Amino acid sequence: MNQNSSSTVQFYNGEQIPLELHKVRVVQKLHLVPVERRLEAIGEAGYNTFQLSTYDVFLDMLTDSGVNAMSDNQIAAMFRADDAYAGSQSFGRLAEAVKEVFGKEYLLPVHQGRAAENIISRAFVKPGDVVPMNYHFTTTHAHIDLNGGTIEELVADEALELTSTNPFKGNMDIAKLRDCIKRNGVDKIPFIRMEASTNLIGGQPFSIANLREVRSVCDEYGIMLVLDASLIGENAYFIKKREEEFQNSTCGEILLAMCDLADLVYFSARKVSSSRGGGICSNNKEIINKMQHLVPLFEGFLTYGGISVREIEAMAVGLRETTDETVISQSPSFIEYFIGEMVRLGIPCVTPAGGLGAHIDAGSFLPHIPQSEYPAGALAAAFFIASGVRGMERGTLSSVRDKDGNDILADVELLRLAFPRRVFTLSQVRYVADRMKWLYDNRDLIGGLEFVEEPPVLRFFMGRLRAKSDWPQKLAAKFRQDFGESL
Repeated sequence: MNQNSSSTVQFYNGEQIPLELHKVRVVQKLHLVPVERRLEAIGEAGYNTFQLSTYDVFLDMLTDSGVNAMSDNQIAAMFRADDAYAGSQSFGRLAEAVKEVFGKEYLLPVHQGRAAENIISRAFVKPGDVVPMNYHFTTTHAHIDLNGGTIEELVADEALELTSTNPFKGNMDIAKLRDCIKRNGVDKIPFIRMEASTNLIGGQPFSIANLREVRSVCDEYGIMLVLDASLIGENAYFIKKREEEFQNSTCGEILLAMCDLADLVYFSARKVSSSRGGGICSNNKEIINKMQHLVPLFEGFLTYGGISVREIEAMAVGLRETTDETVISQSPSFIEYFIGEMVRLGIPCVTPAGGLGAHIDAGSFLPHIPQSEYPAGALAAAFFIASGVRGMERGTLSSVRDKDGNDILADVELLRLAFPRRVFTLSQVRYVADRMKWLYDNRDLIGGLEFVEEPPVLRFFMGRLRAKSDWPQKLAAKFRQDFGESL
């Protein structure tokens, strides 16, 4: 295995584009339906891309969670699964992989990442607590809230500058962290959370230098450091590319260095290992003991945790594959290529390119739409009409309301286009760029949205909206005018 290989090669004609270091052996039929059907479908979905059926979706860029392509070795491993309810050999193989890749001796399996957040929050967060973090994730925020805690987001101010050359926007601001501890008191801070490749601000990584600083503060005050490792592979890749100290290290060595600094590591296998499931791991048995009784209560027995044993086998292989740079670099290299195209075409987006997906700056794309009318959600709906591509809103629609019922406006308004590992071809990526350019040239046609059904928690999953005018019909008509009979 060549740990220092790259998926970008120089072509003789001068182009530099990402090269797939895998071959396709199983295919799945896609549907590119006419624009008239796309218009109907988004209306039926309440202008919420989560409610679309894949019968109407051409490229599903909603998320990388659970939709990464598994390798041949992962699929082969599923056939040796031990179906025992308790004491499964499959769990033993997963625990070995966790120790090898993350360096953690004790493992609690859970059915996915948010299940880990539920157990961690129940075990450690009490009413009045404050959890400092580099940035929140929606489900993390919800679980801490439900257990009576609040969060403080402590990235540096420049992390929210969407167009930037800052290589580590996910770093925690240490001065802000010290101020947070001073204001709230150590007894009110159950742990400090660091998220690898901060999802909601463009998949931006933190550096190991910064993680060491956070660790030093934790040691000084006796506070537990929790690492969300769901996108740790991408964070490790960016460290190798952007942090001078680690440019000659392997991704596996970087992963161990990151996890060694954390007291507790949790992850969604739907992301980190291209399988399904999740886990919580630590070298501190006392920390594990505070949580393990909750696993049989909410998940399943301690050696399967609500996960199919076949998926457990795939997870074990996938974790080890995360240390292979040719595997982990594929998605970031495609994202970097796409972001390069967006910059070349003058389309506002988050730079530098991050992990998980490409992030379009909906606030700059649609400056005429106020945040109260959900510009990122409107852009996601408009882009589906224009392309059949399903992305995800990451803005005020994904936020919450205050106690008076007013929207808490998001720091940024983003349309996220996820790039699951080894799923899309370069021609498909170029199609996405082409349709984004057409939409940008016709952006004045796009209008706002308003809720008609709004759940009290995680509203972006199940909520339904409507257009505040007939802008979707006008956009579809313009598409047909410009593209004729083309899909």
